[in-house]
Amino acid sequence: MSANQAVAMNLKPLRQIPLYAALALMLVVPVQALPKWPLPDGIKSIEVNGYDMAYQEMGSGIPLVLVHGAMSDYRTWSGQLPVFARKYRVIAVSLRHYFPEKWNGAGDDFSIEQHIDDVPEFIKRMNLGKVHLLGHSRGGAVTLNVAKLHPELIKTLILEDASGLEALMPESPDDQRLAAEGLAIREALAKALAAGEIDRGAQVWLDSLAGSGAWSRSTPERKQVILDNLRTALRPEGRPATTCNEIARFDFPILLLNGERSPRRYPAMFAAMRKCKELDAPIVIPNAAHGMHRDNPTAFETAILDFLSRH
Repeated sequence: MSANQAVAMNLKPLRQIPLYAALALMLVVPVQALPKWPLPDGIKSIEVNGYDMAYQEMGSGIPLVLVHGAMSDYRTWSGQLPVFARKYRVIAVSLRHYFPEKWNGAGDDFSIEQHIDDVPEFIKRMNLGKVHLLGHSRGGAVTLNVAKLHPELIKTLILEDASGLEALMPESPDDQRLAAEGLAIREALAKALAAGEIDRGAQVWLDSLAGSGAWSRSTPERKQVILDNLRTALRPEGRPATTCNEIARFDFPILLLNGERSPRRYPAMFAAMRKCKELDAPIVIPNAAHGMHRDNPTAFETAILDFLSRH
């Protein structure tokens, strides 16, 4: 057989696919990006708004998209992926300039507003349709704003100690102090990092979220995740304001989660949110602080799966 005949035989199956079917395949199957930096085994990336967005995927069924918080990345959900993947198509993203990119801090495209633009574009590029969207802490502010701007993409919204609700807090001095607390901590961290005080900055930041001694008690793996994402903390930022009218327009199920030892500002923000719309009280994860999905994964996962099974 000649080389030309062999090529013709290899192309024959493609010619048998109707043109409309071939075009449909091109539209449905997302094109993977060629990463601009090394990706760990099992991690994929896809081009989103000009950036190669990394993600880890497991399971099948209705999509459940997990959005990490500050100083973190897709690895924070390593314990949850296999559990949730028994019933759902679970996708843990890494937001722009978080690990596995080893960002040098250059450029002007790192902001919560950019991440709010990236997440819905990621959902569209992956052809996910409506998703269960879960955000933790800063990632909760991202997902909250995605839900405000793109309700057509949301099947359910799950907020785990979400920030982004500061503007709803009452005008009392104590509530306003709580509302300003998060930004003050971010500014102190940025100042420490700029001064080269890396360990002290990381310790103060984590201890403020998880209690005194949290940094010293952390596993080497947990510390490495934080250290890998340090440069993302060099630019302290606020949160886009959310109004009661925006919350009242939400027409999808919402689950709120706090840790038993979470900083007071998180349950206070949820209490303010619930004055805008009738919502179930937050589920409090026992024996857990801000990182409740790590502190008490069994209780956290049970709460999520029970909620999803009803919606």
